[in-house]
Amino acid sequence: MTVEKANAALDAVYSARDPREVSVAYAGWAATYDRETAELGYLLPFLIPAWVARYVQPGGGPLLDAGCGTGLSGPQLKALGYDDLAGLDLSEEMLGIAAGRDSYAELKQATLGERLPWPDGHFRAFFSTGVFTMGHAPAAGLRDLVRITKKGGHAIFTVRDQVFDSGGFQAVFDGLEAAGKWRPVEQSPWFRCYAVVEPEAQVRTFVFEVC
Repeated sequence: MTVEKANAALDAVYSARDPREVSVAYAGWAATYDRETAELGYLLPFLIPAWVARYVQPGGGPLLDAGCGTGLSGPQLKALGYDDLAGLDLSEEMLGIAAGRDSYAELKQATLGERLPWPDGHFRAFFSTGVFTMGHAPAAGLRDLVRITKKGGHAIFTVRDQVFDSGGFQAVFDGLEAAGKWRPVEQSPWFRCYAVVEPEAQVRTFVFEVC
C-alpha cells in the first residue's frame, strides 16, 4: 500500500505544470515523504554526498543544497564534516521537516528558475539531486545557481534521463561553457534512481567547476 501511495505522489509531482502545482503536491506528501521514498529505495540523497566529498573539502564557506526537500542529504553531509549548509526549496512544508534535522545553518523558500535570494559568489559549491526531473526545475535554473557560486567552486547535480534532451540541458551546459561561466569536470554513467522500483528510471550526475 505504501508503494502505491508513493507512486501516486510521484505521479502528482511529475505531472505538475508549474511551480505552484509542484508546491501543492509536495505539501500533501511532506509528512510521509521520507518513509515512502525509503520503501521505494530512493538512492539519490544518499549518493550525492559522495560527489560532494570528492570535490569539496569541509570548511571554508557555505554549500547550498538546491531543492533540499525534507533535507535527507543534510545529516549525511554533516556527519562528513560539512557544518555550513544552506538549503532552498519551494515547499514550505518540506522545509519545515528539513529544519528539524539540525543539519542546515540556513533554509529559504525559493524557486529554481527564478532569481535566488543570495548575492553573486555567495556559495563555494551547490549540489542538487532529484530536482532536475519531470515537472520540476528547468535547465535555465542552473544559470542563477552558477551566479551565486564563487569562481573555483563546484556545481554538482543530477538530471533525469527523460528531461535531459527534451528539457534543453545540453544547450544550457554549452551556453554556460561558451560564456566562460563553468567548465565540465565529470559526468557519471546513467544509473538507477530507485533500488526497489522503476529500474528504468535513470539519472546522471554532472560536475562542473565555476569560472
